[in-house]
Amino acid sequence: MHSLILLRGLPGSGKSTLAHVLSENGKCPVLSIDTYFTHPLTGEYNFEFEKNHLAYKQCETRTKEKMEEGCEKVVVENTFTMDWEMEPYFKLAALYKYCIFVVTVENHHGNSNIHNIPMEQLKKMAAKYKVKLL
Repeated sequence: MHSLILLRGLPGSGKSTLAHVLSENGKCPVLSIDTYFTHPLTGEYNFEFEKNHLAYKQCETRTKEKMEEGCEKVVVENTFTMDWEMEPYFKLAALYKYCIFVVTVENHHGNSNIHNIPMEQLKKMAAKYKVKLL
């Protein structure tokens, strides 16, 4: 069975850490919009809001490529605060016959986010965050 695992949660919740665990030490690909904003040599993160749509598109494209390659498990970790952000991945999963899992990661460990997003912005993100239980 091929699986697409979408990890969602606010910045600092532990999505990247869980993604690493699920990747089985790099055996399975982990994709994120953060990759677009991270310098490949220095690892420096430089978010540019006006390029956010390009980052989302790149992540979707890379997910599609990994599915076309037949990767058994693909992990995508993004905030996914709104349903429409996950919709392209639902369509890819249906197209390539991947079983999809949506996992919400909660910050029970009390860590802050590595992107220095202010608490005021995090609260705005949390306010629009919807969880589908049924």
